[in-house]
Amino acid sequence: MTSPASPLQTAPNDFHKRPLVVMQSVSKMFSSGTVALSDMSLTVNSGEFVSLLGPSGCGKSTALRIIAGLGDVSAGSIDWPSSRINSRGLPEGDISFVFQEPTLMPWQTVFGNVHLPLKLRGISKSAARAEIMATLATVGLADFAEAYPRELSGGMKMRVSIARALVTKPKLLLMDEPFAALDEITRQKLNDDVLRLWKETGITVIFVTHSVFESAYLSNRIVVMKARPGRVHADFPLHTSLSRDARYRTSEEYRQACETVSTMLLEAMGGEEEH
Repeated sequence: MTSPASPLQTAPNDFHKRPLVVMQSVSKMFSSGTVALSDMSLTVNSGEFVSLLGPSGCGKSTALRIIAGLGDVSAGSIDWPSSRINSRGLPEGDISFVFQEPTLMPWQTVFGNVHLPLKLRGISKSAARAEIMATLATVGLADFAEAYPRELSGGMKMRVSIARALVTKPKLLLMDEPFAALDEITRQKLNDDVLRLWKETGITVIFVTHSVFESAYLSNRIVVMKARPGRVHADFPLHTSLSRDARYRTSEEYRQACETVSTMLLEAMGGEEEH
């Protein structure tokens, strides 16, 4: 589908970077016979912040897990044009995943939880200390390195999960509705934190959400998916002349962005209101 007509899309397209991951005509059928994805094609370029938006059951999380190598395709292919591929067909050390729940080990400190992916690579705590502490500092948790998950708020636990994902310096960060269970104030703060990290590191982000408001705030590109079976309905860049901050949330540009995204989502759902 072509980009929707909107002033937000009149700026020059700045997505002419090298492709990082390419989904080519991907379909996924589960053993139950449910078709989660059908002929889905998507190219994500280096440095983009792409939101996959759609109602529950449209295959957003399935697509994300397939990209992460956590599920096989029934048809089609996943290609990594700019990465070295390992024996599993995945880029070596280039992907990190943040799930809907923080999934922290309760018996480990914050430091220990962030050390886990480095430990799996054979890197000791002492050798990794500087990198872990620097990563904790980027998410505002350097002072909580020796705390345990039970001592943290929900937002802090999610920051630990993000730090654990970033400590390996991945090219691609996959986020599956990581803030859906948090209160609105915490969610907005973490949205700001993720945007800051994206800008500072240059990492590529694919972010799954069912929130129009969250996708319009975070993304420089939005992919709206149809449900049953999941496939791309609309794929368009989202430009703004403003910094994405508290001022942007009350701006006319943000209102227009939300309106554009809402229109595309309503079309994807066949004109029915989402409940």
